[in-house]
Amino acid sequence: MKKKILLFLFITLQITLFHHVFALAKTYLSPENYFQGKFYSSVKNNFLIATERMNDSRFEKTVICMLEHDSKGAFGLVINKPMGSIPLAMLIDPSLNNTPEEREKLYGINILIFWGGPVEVKKIFVLHSSEYQSESTKNYGGISISQDYNILFDIAEDRGPEKSLVILGYSGWGSGQLEGEMERDHWILSDLDSDIIFEKESMKKWPKAYENSFIRL
Repeated sequence: MKKKILLFLFITLQITLFHHVFALAKTYLSPENYFQGKFYSSVKNNFLIATERMNDSRFEKTVICMLEHDSKGAFGLVINKPMGSIPLAMLIDPSLNNTPEEREKLYGINILIFWGGPVEVKKIFVLHSSEYQSESTKNYGGISISQDYNILFDIAEDRGPEKSLVILGYSGWGSGQLEGEMERDHWILSDLDSDIIFEKESMKKWPKAYENSFIRL
């Protein structure tokens, strides 16, 4: 009888211990604890989403497509801050050997420009769907970036990517800077979603990305 009781107690203890270990593993390995400083190593290929605690008005309710993040710093493009439409010709270096006819055509094509961040605000990035490729194209999962003028000419000629955002400037952080902001709960993460990136109504991007975030504050 004693052996049965001891066996029962042993089995009960093992089950309790298993559930305790499983609960701890779930706590530390689940996305809800991604920001606890325990195991996240990179925010690359995620959305970085400003929270209500963001204290920099430039980034209020921003959604940033994070393209690089390592020990040296981080780099991403804001995707939900349209600046207005301008003639495509204003984005193309006038020193290029365009004919007057080409320049006139480019001035007749207006394109929506997005603010990508406060760094190098005249630098052009085209964030686009990956079926389009050129010599300058860099691929990040299901999306791509091109930075040469050819993509702008192709957009003008309706030979460009199926979906695209033309972005000026980028958002950058030095070593440890982004991690500090995340520890202060200025940012949360969600998976990159091309449907959100290329959503026609920019005002919908932040709520949609926030709804899909890994954690709630």
